[in-house]
Amino acid sequence: MPPADIVDDAWSDSDDELEADVETAVDLGIPDGPVDDLASLLDPTVSRIGGHPTFLSAPHPPTAHATCQNCSQPMELLVQIWCPLEDSPNDRALFVWGCANGPCQRKEGSIRAWRELRFNKKYAEKLERKLARRKQKELEAAKAAAAEAAKKTQPKSNPFALGATAGPNPFGLGSQIFGGASEPAPEPTQTDPAERDGSSDDEHPSDGESGTEDEDDSLVAGMQSASLEDSPWKAAPAYPPLYLSTVAEYLPPPPKVKVPAGATVDPDDENVSKGKDSGGWDFEGYENSLDVDHAFERFSRRVSYEGEQCLRYEHGGTPLPYASDKVFDKLFPVPPAPPTPVTKAEFMVTPPRKRTFAPGSLPRCPHCQSRRVFECQLMPNLINVLKAPTEEQKKMTDEERRAEVLRTLRGQGASGRRGMEWGTCMVFSCEKDCSGEEAGSTWREELVLVQWEE
Repeated sequence: MPPADIVDDAWSDSDDELEADVETAVDLGIPDGPVDDLASLLDPTVSRIGGHPTFLSAPHPPTAHATCQNCSQPMELLVQIWCPLEDSPNDRALFVWGCANGPCQRKEGSIRAWRELRFNKKYAEKLERKLARRKQKELEAAKAAAAEAAKKTQPKSNPFALGATAGPNPFGLGSQIFGGASEPAPEPTQTDPAERDGSSDDEHPSDGESGTEDEDDSLVAGMQSASLEDSPWKAAPAYPPLYLSTVAEYLPPPPKVKVPAGATVDPDDENVSKGKDSGGWDFEGYENSLDVDHAFERFSRRVSYEGEQCLRYEHGGTPLPYASDKVFDKLFPVPPAPPTPVTKAEFMVTPPRKRTFAPGSLPRCPHCQSRRVFECQLMPNLINVLKAPTEEQKKMTDEERRAEVLRTLRGQGASGRRGMEWGTCMVFSCEKDCSGEEAGSTWREELVLVQWEE
């Protein structure tokens, strides 16, 4: 509840006091209608919810990639994300599969994530040219800085000293009138083609119209070769496909609090004024004594600003924990307590300890031994959006309903129950985005940490 002295300001109708929402570094994925276009279904650059996977190239991976490690049954695709990295020469897609069988819930291996990479020769060549131009600019900037520093350190000459070089004579027009030797004109500098046509080094499209057409042709050819017509993936179970659109996350600005003179204020956990979640978590002694899950409260508050979100994406960012459980303690460990003073402990004021995201606690990539970073997480609304193809609303009699309740209470109905029970699924990928030496596509399974619904 805000302090009483700022209630009037909060209810003020002055437009000058209204602040715009703050954009964070998180991209939100929201459902955007069914995918009923065949071209979109075959396009791996179209992110989607459900449906069958569309791979970057052939041959396709084995269907064992999408097999539950508990029941050994094929799993449905939850999301497919087109997520190439700007400074990588590889096309990149992320696939997340999930098992909805009742006995497999709350078990490791029921949610699996795979990363597919395909080397893009055209974009790799553009990256080389971009890197060369960047190095050239850095070299020129370093030379200019060195020349400027040398000019500043050079001692000033005394115009009245013996042998001093005479400065230009403002009245010496004879050389100009009578054709004296003049200084050679500076040679014209050549303009970089990228600067002449207005393109920048950070632009993703390829250089030239023909390059774009070649990339489009190669992408279409890759899509056709990656079709599921004669693939066992076509027989895999699937949810109805939906478009996954991306929007930026906006949070309301923090309230302005009048601070008394001499007082200090601890910054807000979410640090929205910087446009990014700082990952800090207050950990005070009273939290363990109260029956309140502060992680879930923060999760609910953050998600309430965009209730339709099914995905949160921030490569190299900070995950949003669902609850205070073992996964939370692993990702946000409790910092060590300050040493206890020997005397006058009652007069010591200790600031609250803050939990911060510790990616070093995660297992490293088994292929290149690089550390893993957070990439994305699935949100609870995804379960509401997904609908199983065999899930039909059939009417039950009172006896059937009572029998179903008894089976559930006795734990006998879990084998036939379907439905996912997680709160969020966090995907952590290789920081270096490692790929294999072989031609074609590379597949890497990434780490998934699941916080289950309590």
